[in-house]
Amino acid sequence: MTPENVSMWISLIGNFGFPIAITVYLFIRFEKKIDKLEAVIMGLSEVVKSFPNKKGR
Repeated sequence: MTPENVSMWISLIGNFGFPIAITVYLFIRFEKKIDKLEAVIMGLSEVVKSFPNKKGR
């Protein structure tokens, strides 16, 4: 690797490393929240299924 390539890679990592790190962090946080939301929706689905079925509505 030549010195020009090294400076290019350092520049690329400096420019794109931070946004990529933030994106990964947010994906991890949102994944946990989405998992919780999925569990709540599944629980709500079971509650709705347990209501008596009224054909007139």
